[in-house]
Amino acid sequence: MTNIVIVDAVRTPIGKRGGGLSTMHPGEVLGTVQKAIIERSGIDPTEVGQVVGGCVSQVGEQAFNITRTAWLAAGLPLTTAATTVDTQCGSSQQATNLATALIGSGVVDVAIACGV
Repeated sequence: MTNIVIVDAVRTPIGKRGGGLSTMHPGEVLGTVQKAIIERSGIDPTEVGQVVGGCVSQVGEQAFNITRTAWLAAGLPLTTAATTVDTQCGSSQQATNLATALIGSGVVDVAIACGV
């Protein structure tokens, strides 16, 4: 049996309408978190086999696979696959479930789950 563990967790500050984060592109905010988890965990970013991100509203600035947009905007490897899922209020939880399943099934050794 494969043991799957969550190594670390990072989040942004909680924002409010018109607050300090309101002028940032969602990809920039998510990319900051993705880069921070790489730095904090000390893992080589090329070891990440898949990034799975949850996003409830994939429109406007969050369209076109925001998870991959954020990953690349953060300067992380072009070779890493990234997918965005939308299951409404459970999007980030679904991203965690999918990342866990990818590791558990042996498809990847390292995955990152995130949400925006």
